[in-house]
Amino acid sequence: MTEKLYISYDHIHKLCQEGAERMKTKFRPDLMVAIGGGGFIPARILRTFLKEPGQKNIPIQAIGLSLYEDLGAEDEANAAETLGAQVVRTQWLDFGTMAQRSVDFIGKTVLIVDEVDDTRTTLHYALSELEKDVREQAERLGRQDEKTTFLIFVLHNKDKPKRAELPEAMMTEDRYVAARTVPDVWIAYPWESRDITEHTKRAVAQGNN
Repeated sequence: MTEKLYISYDHIHKLCQEGAERMKTKFRPDLMVAIGGGGFIPARILRTFLKEPGQKNIPIQAIGLSLYEDLGAEDEANAAETLGAQVVRTQWLDFGTMAQRSVDFIGKTVLIVDEVDDTRTTLHYALSELEKDVREQAERLGRQDEKTTFLIFVLHNKDKPKRAELPEAMMTEDRYVAARTVPDVWIAYPWESRDITEHTKRAVAQGNN
């Protein structure tokens, strides 16, 4: 088994293109929410492939989530989330400011983007909290009849037992898209590398180019 999986920027670009084509067969996101920091780059690439000619760019919002415990891991995306660890918000959406800028989640199709689905704790938290926030906004504005649909995209899903689950309907309706499912190994993404030339060489050698 490969101890470390190296992923090149080219490979990420291709995975995003594949994911976008798969999503477009059923859904067209109105908004994206990128989970920092691994979701930022995939979200921007996805926007290129999700945009249809003549349409406006899909807005991208950002949220930041971290584990409450300091796990001392080199890369948070690959950290083993210990039992009892709590996800906390380091950056969240300001719905009041967004409304002033005509950014509205209610009744929209919203795509949540991250780089890796490890134990699923972070994705579960992000989805649950966003659903709750939108529901509260809809109730406050009297717009409960408008359906908001959430999608999830990740570059990699690790084939391992999860510590949290996503709604069954999300899976059966293809609203969860993982470009690749990989073994439970350390994934080295290019934005973490200090020597991108060497990193890319290793990615190419593993066929991830």
